[in-house]
Amino acid sequence: MNAIGIDELRGLAMLPPTASGHSPFAEPCLLLRLGGTAERRLADWLRQLPCPVIGIGEADAPLAASCDVVVQNEQEAQPLLAGVRRSPVAATVLVQLLRASESLPVADALTMESLAYATLQGGAEFRRWLEGRPAPPVPPAETGPAVLLAREADTLRLTLNRPARRNSMSVEMRDALVEALQLALADDDIRRVRIDGAGKCFSTGGELDEFGTAPDPATAHAVRSLTVPGRLLAACADRAEARVHGACIGSGIEFPAFAGRIVAAPDAWFQLPELQFGLIPGAGGCVSLPRRIGRQRTACMVLGGKRIDARTAKDWGLVDAIESSR
Repeated sequence: MNAIGIDELRGLAMLPPTASGHSPFAEPCLLLRLGGTAERRLADWLRQLPCPVIGIGEADAPLAASCDVVVQNEQEAQPLLAGVRRSPVAATVLVQLLRASESLPVADALTMESLAYATLQGGAEFRRWLEGRPAPPVPPAETGPAVLLAREADTLRLTLNRPARRNSMSVEMRDALVEALQLALADDDIRRVRIDGAGKCFSTGGELDEFGTAPDPATAHAVRSLTVPGRLLAACADRAEARVHGACIGSGIEFPAFAGRIVAAPDAWFQLPELQFGLIPGAGGCVSLPRRIGRQRTACMVLGGKRIDARTAKDWGLVDAIESSR
């Protein structure tokens, strides 16, 4: 895939974006060399292109703001291109969602994310992953509530409590979080909500053996509209703190990113791997992360699937502090 310059872009922009040859079914990505001068119509054209746009150059260059990701050179673009090629439809849905939802209220953006996620659940890329994955291992038995609740004066502490399963976000844990956060919103005497995780990591994300178990995508969307914990956490964000450590994968960062403050342990690391499943972040990450690190860095994490460490997360604004104790 060759990068084009501004002059070549002007030629392409003589056509409607949908007729440019760039789409999940043809050329699934546009590489653009940034530099020179550019008119507004090119920026508008890029934002309508039905595929990811990766800019190569400086972040303050003309048209950089209209790209979905900006990297310094073509070498840095290669992992992103690999992700796009693997799941071109999911990559297109991701960038279209991020473009359209960045200025929406959180509740409306979450509805858009859920609809987009449901669409991909019915798609060929997700079906291919489901059919090709090995049988999931039998999860270890664990007892006690999936989320521990402790009330200390005006503070409600929520602890993810499936350490043997690395606190994977099962339906059981999701429902427990929803119930706990409903309590926090209903009780005016709760002034602080603190969320952490038991065991070696905060959470490795969605329980993979539950993927694809909804009866159909429409029902899955309807259920998500009622049961996404991030929606409730966003509603009490000004009094919520998440303390994360170890692996924070998928919903393991999508959910806590709604908190007003995130404190990471030095060993914390973060990753959004959903594209390899033919999906996009569906636990609120297309809403919570852009509001912390911006649309382009969110797209970069999803398209490339690369993990970032606590220091990078702090530099980006994904977490607010790094502290050794939990």
